[in-house]
Amino acid sequence: QVQLVESGGGLVQAGGSLKLSCAASGSIDSITAMGWYRQAPGKQRELVATVTSDGSINYADSVKGRFTISRDNAKSTVYLEMNSLKPEDTAVYFCKASLRTVVNVEGAYRYLERWGQGTLVTVSS
Repeated sequence: QVQLVESGGGLVQAGGSLKLSCAASGSIDSITAMGWYRQAPGKQRELVATVTSDGSINYADSVKGRFTISRDNAKSTVYLEMNSLKPEDTAVYFCKASLRTVVNVEGAYRYLERWGQGTLVTVSS
């Protein structure tokens, strides 16, 4: 019922820019947080950036000043603008959403976490 659809990955030269998007759809009451994570081959998945429903934003030190996360609440979409890309940024980027969904007419709800399928970003030198 709830899906995350990512787009925007691709090949870019070092120093270039790329913008990722992730749209959430389905039976969503509200999204408490959305974020981006990445995983390079042979490496652990790491946090890139997150944004909460009240606008609180966190960035990994490695991307601070280069990446910008933003959110369009009306479209349930989160974006990641990546500038000054480096070969070290090469990874599969995953979108994650923490959300609340209403399950009955009385207003009962449950919290869910969903991951996108991942989109590959390759930065050439």
